This record gives sequence, structure tokens and C-alpha cells, in this order.
Amino acid sequence: MTQINVRNIRIFLAYDGTNYLGWQIQPKGPTIQGAIQEALSKILGHKVRLKSAGRTDTGVHAFYQVAHFLTTSQKPLEIIYKAVNAMIPKDIVVWKVEEVDFKFHSQRDVIKKTYIYYIYNYPVRNPLVRFYSWWVPEKLDLKAMKACLPLIIGEKDFASFRKSGSDIKTTVRTIYMANLKRVPGRKHIIAFEITGKGFMRYMVRNIVGALVEVGKGSISLEDFKKILEAKDRSLAPPPAPPQGLFLKKIEYPSIKVLGCYPKFKVEL
Repeated sequence: MTQINVRNIRIFLAYDGTNYLGWQIQPKGPTIQGAIQEALSKILGHKVRLKSAGRTDTGVHAFYQVAHFLTTSQKPLEIIYKAVNAMIPKDIVVWKVEEVDFKFHSQRDVIKKTYIYYIYNYPVRNPLVRFYSWWVPEKLDLKAMKACLPLIIGEKDFASFRKSGSDIKTTVRTIYMANLKRVPGRKHIIAFEITGKGFMRYMVRNIVGALVEVGKGSISLEDFKKILEAKDRSLAPPPAPPQGLFLKKIEYPSIKVLGCYPKFKVEL
């Protein structure tokens, strides 16, 4: 009897989420997962089911998303890489393909995730960044916003920054790092970067929404602290819009990589 060799393939990808209903397949409308699964299924000759490190919502972007799938196909990684990029839309790219240890799982093995959110802070809107930042015309007090950041570091209950109406087992999350700064050479762009063990849906956007209210002077540092400690979503400001949010990086423990394509280091 011929033994069937099952391979575990990990893919790294980036995408512009503007025209998609997020990562996860939906009953109606285009999704990132749907576009890639369809292409891979045709290439490999069997139905492919991608499992990702996490979902991104409608309009959210990614520099660094990770997913894996199992296949019995013996097609070389180079062929898979070139074929999938030829078939998927131009606003998505698979920038690396690896064959990895069978035990690897894109979601369960995540150690850290980093998101970055861009705010365009200038009185006149810029149409060239409208899909990749949140236009806030009011002057923002960055010093006041930065003063809030130590409050969200560590293991905290972020119930006040959950998605309204969401039903999840726990709202406790661990945040390792958060910073806020103007982008060098682009003084009107403010970047909020945050790294954590994991995030709830809308959590980063809800935090940014509250920080911007602090920057406007609408709420104080003490108000921000009270909102966090209240564990009540109804007390927090509305979320920041999705288009400013990017999944920047995902970190995993070292695993055995059996092969990869391309061989060089890719930086987006």
C-alpha cells in the first residue's frame, strides 16, 4: 500500500483590506481567506482549508499575516508560491511559503502579535491616505495621549475595549508594549503601535478611539483610567475606523522548517 505523505504548509502574506469583508469567509462578499483558498485549491487539486493566526475585520490591512494548511500534493514550494501569486488579486500577496513541522498551528502557537494604527492629524484631509489612516482634523495633544499608555501595559481586563455585544470567555489580555509617535519625515502621521499576547475584536480600535478623545481634550487621563477600570464597554468612546489598522507582525517559537521559497529575507 502506498503511504500518503501529508505536508504542513505555512504561508506569510500581506494585503490591502479595503475591498474585502475581512479575513474570514462570509456568506456574501469577497474575503482574503476566500481568495487564497480558491487559488490554492485549484493549484493543488483538492479543497484547501486555511487556518490563520487570527482574523482581521472589514477594511483592516496586514503587512504580516500567517496561515497554514495541509496538503497531499507534492508540488514544489516554488511552484505553489508562483502559481498562487499569479492567481490571487493584486491587493494580496503571499510573500513566503514554507513547509514546516506537522505540529505547527498558525493560531495556537502565536507568542505575540503587533498592530499599528495610523492617524492623519491635519486640518485638511489627504485623499491619498484615506484608505490607510483615520483623518482627525483637530489638534491632538500627544503628551496627554502618551500618558495613558502605561495604564494598558501588563495583564489587564479590557472589557471596556471589547466589541459591543461580543460574547467571549474572558476579556483579560496581556499587553507587552505600546507606543505613540509621529512618523519621521511625515509629521502629520501619528502611529500607535501595540504588542500583546492576543487581542479581542475591535480592541485596538477601541483603545485608539479613547486615546484620540484624550488628545482632543474631551476626556482626561483620569477619565481614561476610570473607563479601563470600569470594565464597561458602554462608558468608552466609539472605536476608531478600520482603515487605519494594520497587522504588523506575528511572533512564533522556533520550529523546524523543511523548506522555504523564496530563500531571501522579505521585508514589507
